[in-house]
Amino acid sequence: MSYSLTLGALAFFLAVIWGDPLIRLLKRLQMGKRIRLEGPETHQVKAGTPTMGGVLIIFPVVFITLALNLANLLGFNLIGESVLVPVLTMLGFGLLGALDDIAGVRRRRGDAQGLLARSKFPIQVALAVVIALIMYFRLDLHSIALPSVPERIDIDGIWIPIAIFVIVGSANAMNLTDGLDGLAGSIAAVCYAAYGIIAFMQGQVWLAAFSFTVVGAVFAFLWFNAYPAQLFMGDTGSLALGASLAVVALMTGQWLLLPVIAFPLIAEALSVIIQVASAKLSRRFLGRDIRPFKMTPLHHHFELLGWSETHVTQRFFIISMLAGMLGIALALL
Repeated sequence: MSYSLTLGALAFFLAVIWGDPLIRLLKRLQMGKRIRLEGPETHQVKAGTPTMGGVLIIFPVVFITLALNLANLLGFNLIGESVLVPVLTMLGFGLLGALDDIAGVRRRRGDAQGLLARSKFPIQVALAVVIALIMYFRLDLHSIALPSVPERIDIDGIWIPIAIFVIVGSANAMNLTDGLDGLAGSIAAVCYAAYGIIAFMQGQVWLAAFSFTVVGAVFAFLWFNAYPAQLFMGDTGSLALGASLAVVALMTGQWLLLPVIAFPLIAEALSVIIQVASAKLSRRFLGRDIRPFKMTPLHHHFELLGWSETHVTQRFFIISMLAGMLGIALALL
């Protein structure tokens, strides 16, 4: 565990020292975030804040992991090859998110409106298929761990479509959560720390090292994303963090605990699904629009109830901590 925590601290310092230069570069490139008009009015003051801040997270994680794998080639057994799977996941989904962020910023010049869902979703699925197949055939992953059950249950080929669903679902849940200063980052840090502890308890030292490396990099991002944010994560960070988190959960076998450990993420995604389904069904069968939430994702609902942005973030973080503790407890059964 000392090794994992050291890598986390190293990732933090590697990331935080180039945070200010990155912000200046993004401003020079005019990578300012556009705020959707249908969102809370208080968010309009954030327009122009640099986005694509996920680069600040991805770079140190990839750099450290690849450097340690290079050390392996030189005869130093510093990290497992299996960790390359979540790293490649982070790179793949991060690149897709970066393309979406760039396209979204170009809206102000009328050139594009961001990547359309009908284009972005199939790419996410394609990436998830490749990753799931690598884990199934290369890492021999095809089982599920249940609380209080000593032996894992082999589900064979059914594991592949489940893994694809978990990866895509987690990526989009993190993306929906990224709407307030410090919200997605703080929840992501808790989730990765929880799975890092679970991986360590299983003896997967390298997976624990990767998880805490991500935690350190996310802490560096939060240094600049704390209210009022100087930098936004963007799809670059949210898609990368969400998809990689799913891969870490799948590699531990404790992916069934993901809805527990990542409860705030699941709640955010479910709020959008419920809101859309309720509106469509009520219009069809009742002739009027009924929506259970004032606005979705869920964090906006609480903002419109009168909670300040910092209150929403802090309370979601508290819930995330409790959910992470509960998830670790269930993994110990």
